[in-house]
Amino acid sequence: MISEFSSLFMQKPGGIIALLDEACMFPKSTHETFSQKLYQTFKTHKCFIKPKLSQTDFTIAHYAGEVQYQSDQFLDKNKDYVVPEHQHLLAASKCSFVAGLFPSIPEETTKSSKFSSIGTRFKMQLQQLMDTLNSTEPHYIRCVKPNNLLKPAIFENNSVMQQLRCGGVLEAIRISCAGYPTHRTFSEFINRFKMLAPEAVTGTGTDPDEVVCSKILEKMGLAGYQIGKTSVFLRAGQMAELDGRRAEILNSAAKTIQRKTRTHITRQHFLALCNAAIIMQTFCREYLQFVLHFSYFPRLDKCLISPFSLPLFSWGLIGRLVCKKFEKMRREASSVKIQKDLRRHLSRKSFRTLQFSALTLQAGARVMAARNEFRSKRQEKAAVIIQALWRSYLSFTYYKKLKRGAVLTQCRWRVQLGRKELRKLKK
Repeated sequence: MISEFSSLFMQKPGGIIALLDEACMFPKSTHETFSQKLYQTFKTHKCFIKPKLSQTDFTIAHYAGEVQYQSDQFLDKNKDYVVPEHQHLLAASKCSFVAGLFPSIPEETTKSSKFSSIGTRFKMQLQQLMDTLNSTEPHYIRCVKPNNLLKPAIFENNSVMQQLRCGGVLEAIRISCAGYPTHRTFSEFINRFKMLAPEAVTGTGTDPDEVVCSKILEKMGLAGYQIGKTSVFLRAGQMAELDGRRAEILNSAAKTIQRKTRTHITRQHFLALCNAAIIMQTFCREYLQFVLHFSYFPRLDKCLISPFSLPLFSWGLIGRLVCKKFEKMRREASSVKIQKDLRRHLSRKSFRTLQFSALTLQAGARVMAARNEFRSKRQEKAAVIIQALWRSYLSFTYYKKLKRGAVLTQCRWRVQLGRKELRKLKK
């Protein structure tokens, strides 16, 4: 596209600037003849368009859009040049400001052409700019004006899009997306996506970085990527796909760690409860045996039978009594727990009902207060407007009276002056 534009403007001898200089050399040339010559020369050029309703205009199809030019003043403006002798005289001035306004013209230009036109100078400056750009690697900072009002926090979408389109930003983005818009170095790529293929990283440990990156991408099933000397180049959307799979693996790992941690904590709690229950059961059994022993045999120490002969009695009766006692205690504990849960449920239910009623009352009160405040503010605003209009009417009426009085006073004064003047004239 740039080569086509440069050939259209700067080509010798068939470029637009060359044809303009040629037309300026002939005294009988007009803008109509210049336009007709352009139409004949560039009728097959794809960047040159002839309007249908005009015989002196032409349109250039730039990459940002079509631009229409009017050739009415092209010849006059191109002839508005400075004589070389005057140019050298002013360039040799001792005033730095004047010498800077009229830089010296290269001798090659003055020898090659009979006169230095505006178009020729523009072509020279454009050629110098192109040479400078081709010899360097320029980087641009795009400044976009958000609105034409010069005010903050206002964005005009059409204006911003037009600036981006004319500045070539959208075209650069399109070209970047069509190629490899995303690239990462080998170390960055491996550190970020090594969990996608752990076997590629923890294999032999002697594979180069590019081989490890290739294994990771092959396992993910991606196609169209390129491996460079120091970086990995990915097409549009592939980095987002890799990040999505990485997020899935990290989420799965986090869930596994949480599940294992909760299992360990729950097991430790369960084991502590089991140990506590066993200890409590042991103490309860010992206590029941002690109580039953001394309640059924209160005078065992005074009997003729020694305590060592206690197994001769009916130990089955003692065991059944212990079981009945334990069953009774268990039932009492269960009934207490059921009663506690039922009371808690009823209390919670009543609390929720009371809370809902309180919230409803509060909401109603706030609504009424807001309505009253809104009504009072509206009435105050209406009163202020009425007062303002009434004061304006009073001020306007007073101003009319003053104006009428001033006019009457001036008229009477002028009448008196006229009468005096009339009397003087009569005398």
